[in-house]
Parts: sequence; structure tokens; C-alpha cells
Amino acid sequence: MKIIDKIVKGRQFVSLEYFPPKAQEEWPAFFRTVERLCSLDPLFASVTYGAGGSTHRDTLEIVTRLQKDHGLEAMAHLTCIGSSPEDVVTFLNELASAGVSNVLALRGDMPSDVSPGFAPCPALRHASDLVSLIRSSHPELGIGVAGYPETHPESASPEADLTYLKLKLDQGADLAITQLFFDNQLYFDFVNKAGNTGVNKPIIPGILPVVSLKVIKRIVSLCGATIPSDFMRELEEADHNGGAAAVQKVGVAYARRQVQELLNAGVPGVHIYTLNRAEVVLDLLDGVLPRI
Repeated sequence: MKIIDKIVKGRQFVSLEYFPPKAQEEWPAFFRTVERLCSLDPLFASVTYGAGGSTHRDTLEIVTRLQKDHGLEAMAHLTCIGSSPEDVVTFLNELASAGVSNVLALRGDMPSDVSPGFAPCPALRHASDLVSLIRSSHPELGIGVAGYPETHPESASPEADLTYLKLKLDQGADLAITQLFFDNQLYFDFVNKAGNTGVNKPIIPGILPVVSLKVIKRIVSLCGATIPSDFMRELEEADHNGGAAAVQKVGVAYARRQVQELLNAGVPGVHIYTLNRAEVVLDLLDGVLPRI
């Protein structure tokens, strides 16, 4: 079933994102995490897809198992940079055969192991190209795309970035899921500006609980997100005084406040970047889910 058809106006939801474990021996623990988080009754669960499709076989197997063995509505991430239309259609055919009905269409990053002089396929340079290919080859699939409250790092301007978001949605995407952010006002402003450009499809806020100071600094340096100075100061003090456990406690509490504020403001739902960590997500949503 398409995710857009599962979204009921006025009934808020939680959704979850997982990434494929690096080693096969980690899979049993991964699926135990999935099973624990099924207790949250997520509207859907998405699974990431490595640069250039580097984890596409794992992504395919995991979304298939989420759908068939765990009863979850699964969404497979799919990147197009470094791929050919034939590669993409083959993956889509495999998803359809497995009964997976939803894709998150992303441009993605260039694989690190490409040869010098490699050029992306002209037909798949942008996420909008991927959306168009999915919609034409598999019109039955639900399609999500990414949105950037703080603007994509490669975009010329916030206005240009919103134009590209609208293009992706106009090409056939059903909804957008945002990049992580730590100031809810950025999300609210982004949604308002998108609406002013004619976007009328759901924009779901993506929330990442901070569990490591080192890791979050690396993540924001790559994706262009910013951390409010007060929050960063609190994280650094926690790291200095109590180490990793203290940082996680502060980070999860902050994410919980974000989620509560967003739900109180009437967002359609919240998408949690789980980091494949059940305890973190359960702690984050403790006392919040009764609102959903």
C-alpha cells in the first residue's frame, strides 16, 4: 500500500528509518531491534541505500523481511547517481516482486570507488530524474523525496532549493521527509515557504537523537544542518562531565522535546532516524506516543 494512502488527516503517526548492518553476523541483532520497535506501531519503516547502490542487495532483503516477516509497510531508499536507468528499473522490479510498494527517491552521493573521469548518467543526474523514471516505469509505487529545512549544501539558494522540491513533487512524488534539524522553527518556516511556492503535499519532519558528540559533529558537517549554540554547549558540558552516556541522555531529551512540540503544532507525523538503536528510540518516544 502506498504510504500516502495510509496517512489519515488529523491522525498523527511515527515512522522509523533503519540502515543495513555492515556485517551479516549483525543481522540477528538488527532484526531483534526491528521487532522491539514494532511495539511503536510505526506507519512505515524506511531502509537506507548506500552510495551508488553499494548496499542495494541488503536494502532489498531487509525491506522484504520488514514487509513479510514483521508486518511493516516498508520504504526502500533508492539513489540514482552512478546508476543507469536499467539498474534502477531492475531494482524497482525486484521491489515490486517482493511486495514492497514504496521508495524514497534520492540523488545520493557519488561512490568513492569510481574511476577517474567517471560521469553520471545524463538521464539520472538529479532526484527529480529518478522520480520521473519511477513514476513512468512503476506508476503503482508510492514515492517519497527529501526536503532540506536548512537548504541543500549544493543548492544556489533557499529559493532554488524549494523550486527543486516542488519539481520532485510535481514529477510524481507523494510526500517529502526532511533532513535532520535541531530548531523546529526552521521546519515550520520551511513548510510555510514551500506552501507559498505551491507545495500542498505532506512534509514529514525527520528527527535524529544525538547519541555521540563526535558523530553528530561529523553528520552536520556533511549535511549542512546546524546545532543551536545552547544545545551544543549542553552537549559539550555533558561530554566533559559524564562522557558518552551523558551526551546521549541530553540528546534524547532534546529530541523528545522537539517531537512533542512538532506534534503539538499539528505535523502529520514524525520520522525518527533510529540509528538502529532500540533503547534510544523507546526512550525518545516514552510519554510521547499516547499523543499519536
